[in-house]
Amino acid sequence: MFWKFDLNNTSHIDQLLDREGVTLRELMEEEDVLQECKAQNRKLLLFLSKDHCMQELVTLITEEPPADLEEKTRFKFPNIACELLTSDVALINDKLGGDESLLEKLYHFLEQEPPLNPLLASFFSKTIGNLIARKTDQVISFLRKKHNFISLVLNHIDASAMMDLLLRLISCVEPALLRMEVLNWLNEERLIQRLTELMHTGRDEERQSNASQTLCDIIRLSRDQANQLSEVTEPDPLLAVLESQENVAELLKNMFEGERTEASVVNGTQVLLTLLESRRSGLEGLMDLYSQGCERSYTVNSSILRAIEPHIKDFQQLLLNPPTRSAILTTVGVLEQPLGSARLHVARLVASLLQTCDLSICQEICRLNTMDLLLDLFFKYTWNNFLHLQVELCVASILNHSVHTDLQNPGLQNHEERPATGTGSQVEEGTPGQNSTSDPANTPIQDLFQHCRLVQRILGAWEENDKIQAEGGRRRGNMGHLTRIANTVVQNLEKGLAHSQINDLIKELPEDCRGRWESFVGETLRETNRRNTVDLVSTHNLHSSSEDDDMESPFPNDLSIQQAFSDYQIQQMTANFVDQFGFNDEEFSEHDENINAAFDRIAEINFNIDADDHSANAAAFEACCKERIQQFDDCEEEEDIWDEKEINYATQIKARSRYSTWMICLRKGLKFCFVVLFLFNFFAVAGSGSATGACEGSPGQKAPLVASDSSSSGGSDSEEDPGENKTEGSLKTPANQTTAPMR
Repeated sequence: MFWKFDLNNTSHIDQLLDREGVTLRELMEEEDVLQECKAQNRKLLLFLSKDHCMQELVTLITEEPPADLEEKTRFKFPNIACELLTSDVALINDKLGGDESLLEKLYHFLEQEPPLNPLLASFFSKTIGNLIARKTDQVISFLRKKHNFISLVLNHIDASAMMDLLLRLISCVEPALLRMEVLNWLNEERLIQRLTELMHTGRDEERQSNASQTLCDIIRLSRDQANQLSEVTEPDPLLAVLESQENVAELLKNMFEGERTEASVVNGTQVLLTLLESRRSGLEGLMDLYSQGCERSYTVNSSILRAIEPHIKDFQQLLLNPPTRSAILTTVGVLEQPLGSARLHVARLVASLLQTCDLSICQEICRLNTMDLLLDLFFKYTWNNFLHLQVELCVASILNHSVHTDLQNPGLQNHEERPATGTGSQVEEGTPGQNSTSDPANTPIQDLFQHCRLVQRILGAWEENDKIQAEGGRRRGNMGHLTRIANTVVQNLEKGLAHSQINDLIKELPEDCRGRWESFVGETLRETNRRNTVDLVSTHNLHSSSEDDDMESPFPNDLSIQQAFSDYQIQQMTANFVDQFGFNDEEFSEHDENINAAFDRIAEINFNIDADDHSANAAAFEACCKERIQQFDDCEEEEDIWDEKEINYATQIKARSRYSTWMICLRKGLKFCFVVLFLFNFFAVAGSGSATGACEGSPGQKAPLVASDSSSSGGSDSEEDPGENKTEGSLKTPANQTTAPMR
C-alpha cells in the first residue's frame, strides 16, 4: 500500500480519543474507524468495549432509526455498528458474548411482531452468526435456555436473514461433538417438521419459498458434512428426519392439500429434487448424470421413493391441468398458455425419478403414460429448452435402464387400464387420449417405442421442420435436443445395454417407417452430426454455419451451442497458450532497437496461394498488380556505389518511432495485425515486381526490398517523377542503393 511509507502518520481517531468527552457517534463519523478497529487500535478497542458503547452499538442494529431522517443516511450508523461488532476482534467478541445483558438485548429483536425490517434483520443475523462461530459455547448455552427461540425464528422466516441464522447454527458450530449436540437440540425442537408445515398451500408464498430453500440447504449441508467428518459415526438427526418416509409423505400432503398453487408445487418439488440429488447441481454434474445413466454417486433412500410413488398420479394431473397462468409475450409471439414453472418442475422430478432406476417407480410412470404426455409437451413448446433438456434426460434414462429389459413387476397386472391422457398435440393417429391400449406390464423401453411412438415422432417432427424451412420459415428451437435424442437411440441400438431389445422394437415398426428411419439415420442424421461438429476455437463466425445447424435458432441457448460452448469454456489454459498463436513474449523484449526484428520470421510464414487463374486469390492478386506502386527515387540515376554521400537520418528516426508504436500495439495483444500488414505489403511488392519487373529507366536493375514511410512522400498516393531526388525522407547510401521513401 502507498501509505505504508508514511512513517509519521498519526490517526485522527487517536486525537479524538485523547480529547475529553468524545462520543461514539463522533468516532463513527470518521472514515477510517473500521480500519483502525480491525488494525487492533488499542485505544479505540478499549473505548468501544465500554459498557455504554456496546449498549449503543447493539441498540443501533436492533432498533429502527427515526423515520424523519434522510433515507440515504438513515441506516449509516446501524451499518457501521454492525461492521464494528462483527469485525472479528477478540476484545469485542469477548465483551458481546460474555455479557448476558447484551445478548438479551440482541434476543429482544426476535420478539418483535413481523414483519421485521429486512436490513436490521440482516445486521442481527450477521452479529449472532459471528458469535456462534467465535463464542460458540456461550451463545449456544444462552439460546438453548430460550425455549421459544426456534418458534420466533420461524415466525420471521419470511425474512431471508432468519434462514441464514438457522444455517449458521447447523454449519458453523465446532467441534464435531458440540455440533452433534446442537443438531440433537434442533431435532428435539422439531425444526424439520415445522419447516415442512410451512410448505402448506395456504401459507404465504414468501414463507413457503424461504422454508423450501432452508430445507434444501440443510439437506446439502448435512450430506456434505457427513462425507467430510468421517470421525463422527452418529447419523445426522435432521437429515434422518428429512429422508424419512413420514416426513416426505407429510410434505407431499401439504403440497396437494387444498388449492394447488404454483408456488406450493414449485417449492415442494424443489425439496424432493434435492432429496433425489446424486450430486451437487451444475453442468458437470448434469453431463455426468446424462452419460452415466443409472450409475449414481450414492443410492437414494428407498423411503423417499416409497413416499413419492403414490403421488406420481398427482404430478401427472399437474401436467394435464396446471395452475392457471395468463398469456405472456415472448420473442416469437404471444404464448396463450405458457408451460409454467409447475409443469417444468414436474418434468424435472420425472427425470430424477427415472434416473433412480427404481423398478416400481419407472413402471408406475409407464403405467400412467407420463412419458407420452411429456413428449406431447416437448413438441408443443418448441422454444422451451429447459423442458427439452428434461425430456431428453428422461429418454436417455429409459434407454440406459438395462434393469428393465428382463424384469417385470407382477403386481402391475392388478392395476387398472392405463388412464386416458395426452394433449394430442403430436398424435398422428386416433383420438387424443384414446390410444392407451398397450399392455400395462410393458417395460419403459417398450412403452417408449410402442405406445409413445418415439421413432415416428422423431421422423414426423424432422420432416415437418424441413418443410417449414423450405418455405422460408424459422428452424424450430427443439431440433438440437431432438438430434441428441435421435443419437441416443442410435447409440443404444448399436452398443447399449438394451441394444437387443431396442433392435427388436425397431424391427417391429411398419416397413415404410423402418425404411424412413434407416434412411434418416444413414443420411440426414449423419450429415446433421457432421455439421454440428463445430470447433469454436477455429471458427471465425458462429453465425456463418450451415442452416441445418442449431446455431440458426433465434434462441442462443439451444443445446448444440450450449454443449459446444461449454466444451470450449472448460478447456484448460496451458502454459504454451501464446505459443499456439505463433508468437512468444520473448520476441518483443530484445529487439526494440532493431527495425528489422519483426521481419526475422518471414521465412516461417507459410503462404497457400491458389494458382488457379479463375480463383478468388488470383483475382485479388491481379488487382494488386494493376495498382500503381510508387517507384524508387534513384531508379534513373546510375551512380558509383562507392561514392560517399550525405546521409539524412530523418527517415530512420521516423521509422524507428513508428516501429516502436507498432511494437507497443503488438504487445497489447494485437499480434495478428502483423500478419495482415505483412500480407498486404507482400502482395504490393509482388505486384510491383510483376508489373514493372525492374526500376524504370534501369533495365535489369532490381529494386531492393525495403520498408516505407508515408510521411516521407508527402502523404500522397499521386504519381511522382521517379527520377526526382528527395532532400527529406530518403536515406542516401552508396550509389544505386538509395533507400526508398518510407510508406
